[in-house]
Amino acid sequence: MAFLQSPGVQVREIDLTGIVPSVATSIGAIVGTFEKGPVSSIVNISSEAELVQVFGKPNSSNFENWFAAQSFLQYSNQLKVVRAESGVTNAMGDGTGALIRDTDHYLESYFAGQGSLGEWGARTAGTWGNSLGVSVCATGQAYTAYLGGNNQVNQADVAVGDTTIDVDDADASGAEINVGDIISFTSDSAGNTPVSGEEGIEYEVTAIATDTLTIRRKDDPEGRGLKTAIPDDSYITRKWRFYDLFDAAPAQSDWSRENGRGIGDELHIVVYDTTGDITGYEVDVAGNRTNAVIETYAGLSKNPIAKTPQGGTNYYPTVIYNQSEYVYWMDHPSAGTNWGTDVTATYTSVNQPIVTTLGGGADDYSVTNGEIALAYDKFRDTESVDVNLIIGGSSSIAADTEANFDTHGTMLIDLAELRRDAVVFISPYRAATVNVTSTITQTDNVVGAADTLPSSSYAVMDSGYKFMFDKYNNVYRYVPLCGDTAGLCAYTDSVADAFFSPAGLNRGFVRGAIKLSYNPDQADRDRLYRARVNPVVNFPGQGVVLFGDKTMLTKPSAFDRINVRRLFLLLERAISTASRFQLFEFNDEFTRAQFRNLVEPFLRDIQGRRGITDFRVVADDTNNTGEVIDRNEFIADIFIKPARSINFIQLNFIATRTGVEFSEVAGV
Repeated sequence: MAFLQSPGVQVREIDLTGIVPSVATSIGAIVGTFEKGPVSSIVNISSEAELVQVFGKPNSSNFENWFAAQSFLQYSNQLKVVRAESGVTNAMGDGTGALIRDTDHYLESYFAGQGSLGEWGARTAGTWGNSLGVSVCATGQAYTAYLGGNNQVNQADVAVGDTTIDVDDADASGAEINVGDIISFTSDSAGNTPVSGEEGIEYEVTAIATDTLTIRRKDDPEGRGLKTAIPDDSYITRKWRFYDLFDAAPAQSDWSRENGRGIGDELHIVVYDTTGDITGYEVDVAGNRTNAVIETYAGLSKNPIAKTPQGGTNYYPTVIYNQSEYVYWMDHPSAGTNWGTDVTATYTSVNQPIVTTLGGGADDYSVTNGEIALAYDKFRDTESVDVNLIIGGSSSIAADTEANFDTHGTMLIDLAELRRDAVVFISPYRAATVNVTSTITQTDNVVGAADTLPSSSYAVMDSGYKFMFDKYNNVYRYVPLCGDTAGLCAYTDSVADAFFSPAGLNRGFVRGAIKLSYNPDQADRDRLYRARVNPVVNFPGQGVVLFGDKTMLTKPSAFDRINVRRLFLLLERAISTASRFQLFEFNDEFTRAQFRNLVEPFLRDIQGRRGITDFRVVADDTNNTGEVIDRNEFIADIFIKPARSINFIQLNFIATRTGVEFSEVAGV
């Protein structure tokens, strides 16, 4: 302790309140292929709705893993998901496509505009991004412009209902007309008086062939053409397609004006759906998508140091990065020569809307075992990634064979044996039980598959697939049960404890199952149990139930039961976490007593909750000898008698004569 150098009072505070902390036991983990979402990155998912939002809906190529994840989320709200990396690419503004795995990858490789892939890119990989369009309005003239005598109607025979009309020069410099523009017709050179009968009528330009515009009435689902016969030489006012979504044209931001920065720094941005595949809006009879706006951003700045009135950044690439769920900024438009710089003069004007349609996004659901293994490797680090229940999902991704199942299952077991703090859950390969009519063959297939896997107390295997309804595609599908088996462990944690068995009629009911691909009878269950497989059974009038709690350990041991394995995972994780605070302390009786005082109350609590029947903690000079102390080590021996689950019940019904006392035959 420090000593006072002059008279005074020194106060010291010593904390002896340390305890063994509670630790999570219900965090799931799964790898899959999805239609969108980050690639090779761990994402925390808490609900089915969030699974859809981040990774998209299931389809015929990925439904097994998707519904394995969904099944787990029926029992728990903690699931870590990794999208496997294969041949997927993000849609890009130049139409070529490139893979941006996640936000870290974007910040490292693309945020400075170094990709040369166009001005915008889809936020995640997949063909979904090919439906995205981005429209930028960067000046007041791009927002709305009266074209005057530079570009007038050039057709004398215009008729009511026409959907085409000729103009002087669609490409006229400073008076261009673009696909998507909104136009209206006036009769005076000042652009103030609408053509008679055209009051309040606007038209969307849907195509341009040289100087012939194809048009339709704005927001008209019937796709009708001109309301009146537009006279030759009528004047045209052009507006940005999305002008009515904003209060005013972009100009100079208040921040720029107050700080003496560049004029014309503002711009508006709209992200929209070009096909309807993202928003689900129906295409109208003219094939137009007028209601497909996804995101709008008003009054962003071209200046990289611009601020909002609240003090946050207003620089448009950064705002899009922080707020958009659909796109990344990739580069400034080539015409915006000084965009992205801090200027005090005027920003380069781009007086036409800048429209980008993304393309080149690609899906790839044909992942290999190697790609799946690399994705599961994201869960290898026990210090930075906390998971307890690793879901194997489909073992049939690379091939629906026993050999592929062996490769997939062995990889999962190796991961669990490496971590030694989590259990993996495995279902047999699809062809083992799905659409196999003979239960004898199904049993042979499942037992044969289990026999290919190594012995491990960190692995649990179930017997097949459940038949469930896919509400997203209005079909029925067979889905592996491993998501449910892991989920039942999480459910057991919430209603009892990790050291209770997840099986049986109290805690083992499988949700969402209409029927099973394989419903083993007693004889089949006997074979499965001997082969380390937990039967899942459909009991008439009761439901689908996990009817076994074995791990895949071959050796006869307490660890061949799920509840015992998970009990020790709980104890090991909690006590090892508490033990870290003994590091770098002295190995003396005071420290050893502190450790015992930490651990023994915790174990008494577990004993009171029926997890163990007895225990003993030894941390004294009998196991911390002089040699141990000299090696800078600390040893604690913790003896545990785990509680055992009932797997077999014998009921003896004994008939006796009327005059016999029960004490005579029962011995009591």
